[in-house]
Amino acid sequence: MEFCDECGSMMQTDGDVWVCGSCSFEKPRDSAKEKAFQEATTESQSDEEGVVDMSDVDKSEIGPTTKTICPSCGHDRARYEMKQIRSADESETRFFTCVECDHKWREDDH
Repeated sequence: MEFCDECGSMMQTDGDVWVCGSCSFEKPRDSAKEKAFQEATTESQSDEEGVVDMSDVDKSEIGPTTKTICPSCGHDRARYEMKQIRSADESETRFFTCVECDHKWREDDH
């Protein structure tokens, strides 16, 4: 991706040159620079990068916990996370998972 040296707009390729759609400024393409950028971008998108093996982690150690009563087993501790699933002007929804029985439930402000 290139930006125009004259007006700052995003440029488009046209054969061997970059052309600005706003002011028509042109500059030659640098194939070595484009190839290096493409290789760097492709490397950073490998399938294994960012994958975390959680199979050996105790579930009670994952995420924050809070004191709340599980509606299924009555245990007093649950992991939680909050997500904005409704419009931005409404409060977040709280999702809980009991650390004892793995029961899942949610709470909304009404």
